[in-house]
Amino acid sequence: MGSASSMLTQYDIEEVQEHCNNLFTQHEIVSLYKRFCQLDRNAKGFISADEFLSVPEFAMNPLSQRLLTMVDGLNFKDFVAFLSAFSAKATASQKIGIIFKVYDRDGKGKVTFNDIIEVLKDLTGPFMSDKQREEVLRQLLQEAGYTSESSLLLDDFIKILDHEGLKMEVEVPVD
Repeated sequence: MGSASSMLTQYDIEEVQEHCNNLFTQHEIVSLYKRFCQLDRNAKGFISADEFLSVPEFAMNPLSQRLLTMVDGLNFKDFVAFLSAFSAKATASQKIGIIFKVYDRDGKGKVTFNDIIEVLKDLTGPFMSDKQREEVLRQLLQEAGYTSESSLLLDDFIKILDHEGLKMEVEVPVD
């Protein structure tokens, strides 16, 4: 029981691998488990918001508060499933699904003009005025065939964002 990986059985690894649609190899899952155990400082079996914020890259992300609502309290299996959208093997639709959840803060399955504006505020901070953000978003929506009154569903997000070059990946360091 000396290392974190000794706590995972082959069955556990295969179950997690299946839960994340085989987007991670068994070796990557063992590495992720080690990282999960490092983050789960009190060995509770889940990672709290404070523990996620201990990762500098996460804490510095302008969307960290939105992401925290998605990751707070994840057990290992769900932690890997969440990260699987950032795998190089994940499809554009899987990646866009995570993006959609960031915008769909209330979890109702639709994103409004105001939801997008709120994310843009988080991303741009004081570098853009409210008026500039609204103008840019209105133009983008118009080019995609929507208006500021439109409510976007996940399929709409996929239609707008699904193109070559969508890069949203995290490399899993393998020991």
